[in-house]
Amino acid sequence: MPSYEDDLDRFEEHNAQVLGISVDSIPSHEAWQKSIGGITYPLLSDFYPHGEVAQKYGVLRPEGINERALFVIDKEGVVRFIDVHPIDIQPDNEEIFDVLRGLR
Repeated sequence: MPSYEDDLDRFEEHNAQVLGISVDSIPSHEAWQKSIGGITYPLLSDFYPHGEVAQKYGVLRPEGINERALFVIDKEGVVRFIDVHPIDIQPDNEEIFDVLRGLR
């Protein structure tokens, strides 16, 4: 997630808003953000009802945590890109920028 922070200017060039969301609680998010030096984009909590958003997007694991997934949603609310990948892998932001360029 820090790599998104590093590229926020590039996301803004594409008129894109970066959001993070997980099933963790707000205090957990605050502690995590502090541990990495903070982030400036919104980090949302899908804590209660637990995992409701993750479930609607099909990325809630049976053990109650969410997958690491990327979604690009256009201005009309249409999901244009989905990437679900191993939790320990951070995909290259260039893939997202390619998708954003294609939306223009």
